[in-house]
Amino acid sequence: MTQSAIEPLTPDFFDPSCPVATVPVLGGRKWSWKVMRCLEGGPRRFTELKVPLRGITPKVLVETLRAMERDGAVSRTEYAEHPPRVEYGLTPLGRSLLGPMDATCAWTREHLAHLLEARASYEAQAEAEAQAEAEARAEAARPTG
Repeated sequence: MTQSAIEPLTPDFFDPSCPVATVPVLGGRKWSWKVMRCLEGGPRRFTELKVPLRGITPKVLVETLRAMERDGAVSRTEYAEHPPRVEYGLTPLGRSLLGPMDATCAWTREHLAHLLEARASYEAQAEAEAQAEAEARAEAARPTG
């Protein structure tokens, strides 16, 4: 079997102008995409966001909103009312992520079954290999004769 010659990977392989690890929202926080979907239709109050985000604690929701605000994806607006009212909304930068989110969701709908199949196959193979290895160790540990 022959392999085609490809260039070796270099230490400066990744483009420094595209620091994927620091991209806000895109995987940096578990709940960011769900929060963005909740804000897609317009500004929402904290208590409104908690309704569809049933599994999130108030602390984590606050942390997520603050991180998204820090990254410029979400704005926080305080109203001088009694009782105080605060709303969160997507900024233009946050809205610009909706297209890539839609593309990712479409990819997931199209390929999720295959992905799950591949995972199950991998896990079954790994389990079979681990079982065979355990049996080989047990066999080797048995006294001979």
